Amino acid sequence: MTAAIVDSHCHLDFPDFDEERAEVIQRAVDAGVERMVTICTKLHNEPKVREIAETFDPVFYAVGIHPMSAADQPLVSVDQLADYAKHPKMVGIGETGLDYHYTPDSADIQKQSLRIHIDAARETGLPLIIHSRNADDDMAQILREGMDNGAYTCVMHCYSSGPELARAALDMGFYLSMSGIATFPKSQEVRDIFAAAPLDRILVETDSPYLAPKPFRGKRNEPGYTIHTAQVGADVFGMTYDDFAAATTANFDRLFTKAHL
Repeated sequence: MTAAIVDSHCHLDFPDFDEERAEVIQRAVDAGVERMVTICTKLHNEPKVREIAETFDPVFYAVGIHPMSAADQPLVSVDQLADYAKHPKMVGIGETGLDYHYTPDSADIQKQSLRIHIDAARETGLPLIIHSRNADDDMAQILREGMDNGAYTCVMHCYSSGPELARAALDMGFYLSMSGIATFPKSQEVRDIFAAAPLDRILVETDSPYLAPKPFRGKRNEPGYTIHTAQVGADVFGMTYDDFAAATTANFDRLFTKAHL
């Protein structure tokens, strides 16, 4: 495994990494993960997330309000997100989206928050980072409505929803991101969805500290484990690891246009 690869979605500010953040980042670099995007999920965490990106050259960051937090956080404004986006290492809007699995009671405020993030992605030109769980129909509708108001770019992070939402996202020119879920034995439907997608729309990620891929399932995930998900991705597409890594890195560069070393 010699080709460089990117972890397009992780959470390096989480307390799981507080004791060895520098070591975790170095292990990722040593494994060939040349860049990482760490995701802010609540606005009051933005200073810590930003500081990590400022401290470590390979780390970039995104800012948004996670849908599961939408009901207990003040609504962000487009102007606020645009102001955050002025930072040279702030490269994406989100994560945002809809989660009807854990927080169905806050669906209305989640939708409102999602629409604000879509508008901010359009205004800033930065990619929208979407979390979607048990909300396929509403998600597809809101993303299409957003596109009707003007084009924007987007990645469906940690994609594990159904094939219909995947097709809708791909039809809008969006990207699907493969996480450790794709390595699990019972995730054949997820692998099939990726196999049916164009190679030039695929990213890889860890979502660390969650969803560690095989052979680390059940343990704390970290960005260096991107390579294990990418090996499964290579197998899904019938490619060598190096070719898949190169392709997904090119995709990342096309979408995350600010995230350059």
